[in-house]
Amino acid sequence: MSENATMEKQRLMMTSPQLHHQDSTAKIMWAVSICLLPASAWGVYVFGIRALVVLIVSIAAAVAGELAAARIFKKITVQDGSAFLTGLLVGLNMPAGVPLFIPIIASLFAILVVKWSFGGLGANWMNPALAGRVFVFFSWTGGMTTWQLPRALNPSLDAVTGPTPLGFLKTGMMDYTGGASGPMDFLNQSGYARSAMDTAWTGWLNEHIFTGAGKPVPGGYLDLFFGNIPGSIGEISTFLLLLGAVYLFIKKIITWQVPVTYIVSFGVLSWIFGGLKFGGGFFSGDIIFNLFSGGLMLGALYMATDMVTSPLTGKGQIIFGIGAGFFTFLIRFYGSFPEGVSLAIILMNIFVPLINRFTGPDRFGIARKAVPS
Repeated sequence: MSENATMEKQRLMMTSPQLHHQDSTAKIMWAVSICLLPASAWGVYVFGIRALVVLIVSIAAAVAGELAAARIFKKITVQDGSAFLTGLLVGLNMPAGVPLFIPIIASLFAILVVKWSFGGLGANWMNPALAGRVFVFFSWTGGMTTWQLPRALNPSLDAVTGPTPLGFLKTGMMDYTGGASGPMDFLNQSGYARSAMDTAWTGWLNEHIFTGAGKPVPGGYLDLFFGNIPGSIGEISTFLLLLGAVYLFIKKIITWQVPVTYIVSFGVLSWIFGGLKFGGGFFSGDIIFNLFSGGLMLGALYMATDMVTSPLTGKGQIIFGIGAGFFTFLIRFYGSFPEGVSLAIILMNIFVPLINRFTGPDRFGIARKAVPS
């Protein structure tokens, strides 16, 4: 037998992909988890040790579910970090005072039902952490919508609760008769609490900059940006979420298409239509308030960018991001819930196969359109 024939017999043919990126699944998953640590640490500082307990319980339940599934399917996968990241994201999407059985069930649902019932990592059609959150939200809505006041407004960290800015706005607008120029002005007129830091720095900025320019700003934006508001553990600090995402962009773990188009499309729609309820007409909405409040940044930067449940191509990812922005706007502004990020991303997960069908690359050797002779 010739040498070539021997090599041919030894050649191993495997399914795609045959070309691999240098970053392994484990590197990507652990990198995303590390980039979420600043926002996680801030949530623990702001809401106290109870927030840390929620995160630990969520992660432990996800890892336990992964180990159980690995035993059944005989695949050792816990070391790739995907279960840890899923549990972390579940915990970050929880209120600090949530009953502990809720994040446990959410993590187990995410791992065992959404991930492993479809074949494990890479086979699930929607984001497991978001699916877990939505499942427990509709099952135990009371526990998922009871928000603890942050340290800046409650230094003793007693079990004092208060509404999120979006929740307060949604409820207050039901009886709104006019007078406020926008959502932040409405919150201030209604006595929504602000931190001493926000009050001091907003006053200084107005005195030295904005008032002289003829455009003083209402207080509250700094609390939104840095995270001194009631909300889920990991969603409150826009600043720290953006800081962690910088590394992901630099290392090309995530690309710009999904998060940028998601944020921009939602921001544009909020600007065009957001001022109507306040009598300001079109193109008068408060973009900053709508971008910094709720779970938009956490969802756009860390959940909508999930490689398994987002489209394959840049063009498809742009469509995905625009669609997620549209659905978030629709639910948040015209739905019965103050927030819409989780449902919006899951809705777009449903459309991913269709988006891939019309925007995906041609299979090798098959042309979309015959070339004329």
